[in-house]
Amino acid sequence: MQDTELYRHVLGIEDPWRVDRVQLSVREEQVDVWAVHGESIRFSCPECGTPPDAARHAPERVWRHLDTCQFKTFLHARIPRVECPAHGVKQVRVNWAEEKSRFTALFERLAIMVLQETNIEGAGRILRISWDEAWHILERAVRRGQERKKPGIVKKMGVDEKSLGKGHNYLTLIYDLQRSTVEHIEDDRKKESLDGYFRKMTPAQRAKIKAIATDIWDPYLASIREHVPGYEEKLVFDRYHLMTHMVQAVDMVRKQEHRDLRGEGNEILSGTKYLWLYSRENLPVKKRKAFSALRRKRLRTARAWAIKEDLRRFWSYQTETWARKHFSGWYGWAIRSQLKPVKAVARMFRKYLPNIMTYLRHRITNAVSEGVNSMIQTIKKMACGFRNREHFKLAIFFHCGGLNLYPVTHKNVG
Repeated sequence: MQDTELYRHVLGIEDPWRVDRVQLSVREEQVDVWAVHGESIRFSCPECGTPPDAARHAPERVWRHLDTCQFKTFLHARIPRVECPAHGVKQVRVNWAEEKSRFTALFERLAIMVLQETNIEGAGRILRISWDEAWHILERAVRRGQERKKPGIVKKMGVDEKSLGKGHNYLTLIYDLQRSTVEHIEDDRKKESLDGYFRKMTPAQRAKIKAIATDIWDPYLASIREHVPGYEEKLVFDRYHLMTHMVQAVDMVRKQEHRDLRGEGNEILSGTKYLWLYSRENLPVKKRKAFSALRRKRLRTARAWAIKEDLRRFWSYQTETWARKHFSGWYGWAIRSQLKPVKAVARMFRKYLPNIMTYLRHRITNAVSEGVNSMIQTIKKMACGFRNREHFKLAIFFHCGGLNLYPVTHKNVG
């Protein structure tokens, strides 16, 4: 097989194009391939298929392709421009690359797979491209996926905030809880952050929302009340956020008790912070014996931990009647505990009980956000200088948006 025929197959070049010549430079470790089309070929308008009034060639363009035996491979071609009566001057489409891309579709597919596993700098080193080139491939992939995405209503949604670092620097994320994907991102965690998402929907579309899981955060609640019909039955306070409030209360009790005991020369709570944050079943095996002995001490922290663990049972009930009965017993215990942080959380939960109970009807949580949280932390570590907030949003969509990111390869074009 001749080298021109070989590279026609390697590059996926189809009629009316053919490979004219191949040049190998061992010194530069590079392969250059030139594609041409027959002189008698008349290309049609890529928009409407109409034969053009006139055609002319653009200057030669170059696309980076997959390496050939570790040699960088470049495809060269002069792409015709046609003059359409309806659409003006248009460049003919080719089957090996997307419009305005500097890479073949096959190279972009590989780059996307690499970018999903490493950071921008790492991908650049592996692929031997610049930071900007790697970033533009990621950006194109997200835009491509968003354009392909079919319009639809997120019927079961999660709303959560994500901190971008120190200070009051937040993003508001909207999740599709059925698909476990990030659907929308807005700046800050204000009422307006969520308003912007709801205002993109018609009243009829907002009425189709079945359930929303979120934290007890007044700006979000104000937006949901304003925009979602029947929100009283659809709003679900997320169990993981609720348990976070309770865990924080336990830690506040521990801190105060630790200070009190240290004043008496008692260091029994030293180094135990993280033990009290575990749930019963997640406690490390090697810590269980010591923790069991610690719990038998007459400690306020142990009492707060037991109240926290009892609250977790609420979400295991199958009926609202039994769940409400359990909450009533738990609330009484928490209020009688004489532990101020625990009592404060219990009163907050009683205030919002109707939309804690709605969990029993909808069975939704923002658990997907925990997975996204983990990925966002990874993105932060992988960022290597994401240059602005919009770049960070694009990275979240790239990794967590559930988008069809890949270009079509070896397609026929007219």
